[in-house]
Amino acid sequence: MGKEKRGFGTVKWAMLVLIILAALYMPGSVGAKENTEQESYDLGDITVTAQKQEENVQDVSSSIIVLDTLDIEDRKIESIAELIDFVPNMMSFNDGMAMRNKVASRGLSVPALINYGTATGMYVDGVPTLGNFGFEEGLLDIERIEVLRGPQGTLYGKNTEAGAINIITRKPGNDFKGRITAEGGQWLSSASDGRLTGGASFNVGGPIVKNKLFFGLVGDYKHKDGFMYNTYTNKAEYEQDKYFGRAKLRWTPVDSLDISLLLSSLYYDQGGNTQQNLYTAAVPREVSSDLDGWQDNKSRIQSLKINYDLTDTMSLTSITSRKKNTIEAQLDSDCTSYVLAHYTQDTSEEKISEELRLAYNSGKLNWLMGFYYDKDDNLMTGDVVSSYYDYSYKSNLTGDAYAFFGQIGYFLTPKLKLIGGVRYEHQNFNINGFYSSLNQDDEDSWENLSPKIAVEYHFTPDVMLYTDVSQGYRSGGFNSFTTDPQYGSYDEESLCSYEIGLKTLLMNKRIMLNAAVFHMDISDMQVEDYVNTSTYWITNAAEATSRGVELDFTARITKGLTLMGGFGYTNIEFENFSDANGDYTGNKNPFAPDYTFNIGAQYRHTSGFYCRADLIGYGKTFLDKANQYSRDPYQIVNAKIGYEAQKFDIYLYGKNIFDEEYNYNGYYSGAYVLCSNPGEVGLQMVARF
Repeated sequence: MGKEKRGFGTVKWAMLVLIILAALYMPGSVGAKENTEQESYDLGDITVTAQKQEENVQDVSSSIIVLDTLDIEDRKIESIAELIDFVPNMMSFNDGMAMRNKVASRGLSVPALINYGTATGMYVDGVPTLGNFGFEEGLLDIERIEVLRGPQGTLYGKNTEAGAINIITRKPGNDFKGRITAEGGQWLSSASDGRLTGGASFNVGGPIVKNKLFFGLVGDYKHKDGFMYNTYTNKAEYEQDKYFGRAKLRWTPVDSLDISLLLSSLYYDQGGNTQQNLYTAAVPREVSSDLDGWQDNKSRIQSLKINYDLTDTMSLTSITSRKKNTIEAQLDSDCTSYVLAHYTQDTSEEKISEELRLAYNSGKLNWLMGFYYDKDDNLMTGDVVSSYYDYSYKSNLTGDAYAFFGQIGYFLTPKLKLIGGVRYEHQNFNINGFYSSLNQDDEDSWENLSPKIAVEYHFTPDVMLYTDVSQGYRSGGFNSFTTDPQYGSYDEESLCSYEIGLKTLLMNKRIMLNAAVFHMDISDMQVEDYVNTSTYWITNAAEATSRGVELDFTARITKGLTLMGGFGYTNIEFENFSDANGDYTGNKNPFAPDYTFNIGAQYRHTSGFYCRADLIGYGKTFLDKANQYSRDPYQIVNAKIGYEAQKFDIYLYGKNIFDEEYNYNGYYSGAYVLCSNPGEVGLQMVARF
């Protein structure tokens, strides 16, 4: 485990220093042809819809990170996990099930037993993902991604108590354009003989009827050889193939009406078992399993978005959507050559939703009001096979929810703005479960009121101080297979957040520097509660407090050289929590790194030369509520260098170029080790038309 403990490393700092020095002395940079026109160094304005109305990102009274198309391409972000690497105080955790991400934001995530909830919601053009299955998206032809931290209960509702990720796809227009990418690479280390990675993608869009009807198409294929090795079958494990497609049709029959139809499909074909092994394994990436594991996981979206400008200041928006996730898997949980815990799983999740909102913005006064409805139908079946016992299970969860919400903002003076909002939401669920010949048929409902009040003071057009008090919540649910009616369901988790932030543009908008300080009181916390020494269920047995700071910056040093970075610190502790196995008061919440950071430098020269390096780091992360098992702090370096022409680009890229290991040692109360991905290097070619 030497790699995990060797510290920050001067070599990683040297990578960043060298790229900065090279850029400073490159022809056309500061030392040579510096452009005296100030606007060429301007970071520019970024318009977002994080609060469901268009506004400048520096005017949003919330902690937010925004990445546009070029940011995503420059960083070579290809997954939600890689996106979150660049968001302070967030972390993505995956236990090997494809398209299942558990996101921790400001220290909050969901326990392993909860499948149909999340602390951070994800939205693709307004289509919600409010559970950890299907928490992935093809990040191609994206206009921007907005990542909000802190409770978003007023505008987004349930399961956004710690944040929301908004993915906005590009609107096709009158300009016909496209992009084709091909790449090939390899793992820097692997327990198997397979080390190849690579893939290809395309996106194309333009007018069908000029000014009226437009289309956009996206396709993507990615392959990664399995870096785990099965000594029992002599085969590679954890091989992945990813297929993604999206079609978008946009119709603007009149200037005031914009209608978009979106269809997308994401498919993961995973060969072998997951990247986990027993914690006691001598070689973590070598497993001895007698089961030929596999996964076939799909996520499909259909949505219709209609925006109608009633006047110059008022608009009506409707988003109707359906998202369906399916999971089929056969896996070996015991990770041995014995039949101790083999299982198959067949899961189907469907959410149909509708959001209707009316918005007004006159500059001095802005408001919106809306209605939300969704309907869920989730079915999970499977079998567990062992030499000692066999059983089948089935759980069918259905329900619906509705909400009314509104928010208003008003400038009391030219510099002072007051914002207030509230959301009422009602959730109803029914469950029918079957487990070892025992039946459960139950229903429950929950309701929540999520208010928000914020004050902004604009010292200048480029400097704004805000304070925010808001509430968020996570919906209640069921312990699907319990035989004790006392633990059949659990209630919603709620929190109250207090935040103070500063947003600034300095040096004639060449430097953006934002900071936030927060404190969150978490009530009725959903936790894994041992009701006796061997049995645990989800209950609302804990209270906790989370407090911390966030900082992010972007600095345009020269026309071509940009520095950027972010830092987050979170301290989240149980204020009151004990069960049959111990008292955890004062312990840290699991999967909440002490700190996160990213530091990057990028240079783009007019001759076509391009280079970039990023240093990404995470602090110590406990894996259990007893704080007995943890992942050590670690850092990785990503790098990219290449040549960019008018119609094509070519790059050498590297992810985790020093092949740092950052395994989860002791996952699931000391049972498993979850192996981190090896480093990856490769060649990427891009053609544009």
